[in-house]
Amino acid sequence: MPTREFERIGKRLFAEHLVGGNFGNISLRKGDEGFFIKRTGEYLDDVQELVFVPFGGPVPPLASSEYRVHVAVYQSSAHQAIVHAHPQAAVAASLVMDTIIPEDSEGKMFCPTIPVVGGAPGSQEIADTVASALSKTKLVIVRGHGTFAAGKTLDEAYQFTSLAEHACRVLALQRAVFPL
Repeated sequence: MPTREFERIGKRLFAEHLVGGNFGNISLRKGDEGFFIKRTGEYLDDVQELVFVPFGGPVPPLASSEYRVHVAVYQSSAHQAIVHAHPQAAVAASLVMDTIIPEDSEGKMFCPTIPVVGGAPGSQEIADTVASALSKTKLVIVRGHGTFAAGKTLDEAYQFTSLAEHACRVLALQRAVFPL
């Protein structure tokens, strides 16, 4: 079970202030069977036990409340890992922008457009909008809620999460120093 890998990524998310409290979640696909996900209410930097959510069966009661998003993404894409975080600058940018267009070199290179979608946390609507966006890209921001990043590995999904926050911080500083 990839418990230590989840905790390693969770510690990085906390170190970069991309999550707070017990917010956010991480999952890792296990073939066509299902995926491992953080338990609801558990801290990302102190993972005790993961929950396995099968693609074709009942969802265990301790699975993260965002399990619907993870199911929808895995069923509509080839992604193998998902990181959901609550980075402050990205959340703030999502409140005033419908699409984030990074101005920094890394953002332009790796994710020139970051879509912003809607949906209430834990709802089927958020699952549908995030899965639709992540079927075309590796990063999306849910308005006022946080980022969902996906990739081949947890490290790749983490890097896109970090990239989103960096790009949004640069945009915020740019607009503070050089208002439009």
